[in-house]
Amino acid sequence: MHFVIMGCGRVGASLARAIERAGHEVAVIDQEESAFRRLGTGFEGRTVTGVGFDRNTLRAAGIDQAYAFAAVSSGDNSNILAARVAREKYGVENVVARIYDPGRAEIYQRLGIPTVATVKWTSDQMLRRLLPQGHVPEFTDPSGKVVIAEMPVSRTWVGRRLSDVEEATGGRLAYVTRLGDGFLPGRETVYQEGDLLHIALRREDLATAERVLDSPPPSTD
Repeated sequence: MHFVIMGCGRVGASLARAIERAGHEVAVIDQEESAFRRLGTGFEGRTVTGVGFDRNTLRAAGIDQAYAFAAVSSGDNSNILAARVAREKYGVENVVARIYDPGRAEIYQRLGIPTVATVKWTSDQMLRRLLPQGHVPEFTDPSGKVVIAEMPVSRTWVGRRLSDVEEATGGRLAYVTRLGDGFLPGRETVYQEGDLLHIALRREDLATAERVLDSPPPSTD
């Protein structure tokens, strides 16, 4: 799959490297050629110098073949404009834009553009919206049978113990990221809104676990 990212700041570079590690093709757009240094020498994707909402620039980045587009530059207006062009002109279904002004979020949502506020875990949130199947593999054992993946969780799980998550999915909580900080959960730790759960489980159980956590938790009655 091909991904296009507008903006090569800290978040854009992190996002590009993560998507490339997941085995996908990536093109990164930035107005400043020097910004591409953040990608590192190991980055094998495409870099395009230009304005991210310019159609010639987008075409040079392969927008016509893009599975997803992320606008993560330093300007709200530029991000929304580029996201709208990607969706409305080129028909890219998976589009997300970073915003700095949370007050504009509702307006952008009405335009059909998912937004992510500027927080410590912005790149994680972007990945969850862009990558297919929702989960973000972070580790795979040498045999390829066991993975640690960040799993999206329904808000209906808020207040439930993380041990309930393990029981429902058959996996093990490797760690939790809360407000940008990682920690090891205890038996009585409960799921809070915004938590990122990193679960170790068999690769073949990923899809099932995702369906379980996307649904309300089982009743405790």
